[in-house]
Amino acid sequence: MQNPDYSLIIPVYNEEETLPELYNRLCGLIKKLDGDAEVLLIDDGSMDASYPLLIDMHIKDSRFKVIHFSRNFGHQIAITAGMDLACGKAVVIMDADLQDPPEVVLEMAAR
Repeated sequence: MQNPDYSLIIPVYNEEETLPELYNRLCGLIKKLDGDAEVLLIDDGSMDASYPLLIDMHIKDSRFKVIHFSRNFGHQIAITAGMDLACGKAVVIMDADLQDPPEVVLEMAAR
């Protein structure tokens, strides 16, 4: 993939419960976006099964890229790592806990 139109940066810390729904909703979002997207999932040293679930996402869809920290460095460092690796023309930062619905990105992209 050339540089995508969108980079979605998502820090993850102990989110095994929400990751399946996050994946499904992100796949639906990407289909609706006008342009290509990459999803950068930064595992911030999770102690649960988040990391294996993130790897499964990548195996299913290569647009999902996983960065794994050896320990918890904190939310801001995870975002910074994602920003360093993002290739998109527009960058969106969201949390993995679905506090903000991923579908909001469609509204932002329309502006």
